[in-house]
Amino acid sequence: QVQLVESEGGLVQAGGSLRLSCAASVHTFSRYAMGWFRRAPGKDPDVVAAISGSGGSTYYADSVKGRFTTSRDNAKNTVYLQMNSLKPEDTAVYYCAARPDNGLGLSQTSYDYWGQGTQVTVSS
Repeated sequence: QVQLVESEGGLVQAGGSLRLSCAASVHTFSRYAMGWFRRAPGKDPDVVAAISGSGGSTYYADSVKGRFTTSRDNAKNTVYLQMNSLKPEDTAVYYCAARPDNGLGLSQTSYDYWGQGTQVTVSS
């Protein structure tokens, strides 16, 4: 069983930055690819970013490309999502997720373990 604990989100003004972290309780973190999803009010969750177990491959949704960066520190069993130039449309509950595979996962069904979710609100 893998447990994922996300850092607190928060309220930030448009144009601001926020960094989320997700700590995993797992023996060999590098064997797990990680993903970030978000669910805006009234919408289905969408993938935001993903990173392979080694950290060598990443994916970003078009809506966040150039603004968000995901990274990981396998020695600390932690993955990060750095969010810059935030927009009101980035407001959502953000989730990290883990899958026991090195390859990127781009769909919810690709992931076996989920964090509790954290609210990010961007004010205009």
